[in-house]
Amino acid sequence: MVLFLTSHMGGNRFPPDDPEPKPVLAENRFVENLKTYWPEKAKVLLIASDPGEHVVLDDIARSFSHTLPMAGLPVEFVLPCDDRNEEAAADLSHYDVIIHAGGHVPTQNAFFHKIGLKEKYANYHGIVIGISAGTMNCASIVYAHPELDGEAVDPDYKRYLPGLGLTEHQILPHFQYLRTVWLDGMKAIDQIALADSRGRCFLCLNDGSYALQKDGKTTVFGEAYLLQDEKLTKICSDDESVELERSKA
Repeated sequence: MVLFLTSHMGGNRFPPDDPEPKPVLAENRFVENLKTYWPEKAKVLLIASDPGEHVVLDDIARSFSHTLPMAGLPVEFVLPCDDRNEEAAADLSHYDVIIHAGGHVPTQNAFFHKIGLKEKYANYHGIVIGISAGTMNCASIVYAHPELDGEAVDPDYKRYLPGLGLTEHQILPHFQYLRTVWLDGMKAIDQIALADSRGRCFLCLNDGSYALQKDGKTTVFGEAYLLQDEKLTKICSDDESVELERSKA
């Protein structure tokens, strides 16, 4: 398996004020690295974050069916998978590429468990691309950073969830944005994630940055940080890469 853990990969929306699809991000050699593993014509499964948001997922699938080939990544099809067709994920060997959509982490996590996705990945050898929440849910233990009003102060909100076990890295995407966000009267990073990092290590990725994992080796491309034991350390800059310590899968 080749795992691309992205914050945001572009290419997944037709903005209403712009009829042209936005390109897949080429920053930090993302497209270049994808092309290394991309088959001649990929069969792509796109798995929802919210299985009931059919219109959103269909829009993303339509966008990728245009923007991936535009980036030199040809596809045979992009099949959306949500609560209309959960059986589409029954046998992952039918697909060359699986994309986890972005969205609300706990909602997607529950859907992944409902369809038994972790078990189905046991013998999968293709490409997996996580986007935002879809990246976070790849971890063995997912850090579900509060994001909706009320979650940060809700004593019943679960910040740690069992994930897919594809990586040991707990990832915070959209880091450049989260550093500006306030939630429930607290700074999302300085007062929430910082405290949660006691005894833990979070890999923080800006949009346009990503981690590439293969054969237990994880390489980070683009601006990224480690948030560990309440200390933030920059580990990589744009147009650079750095290898992290050996990890699972």
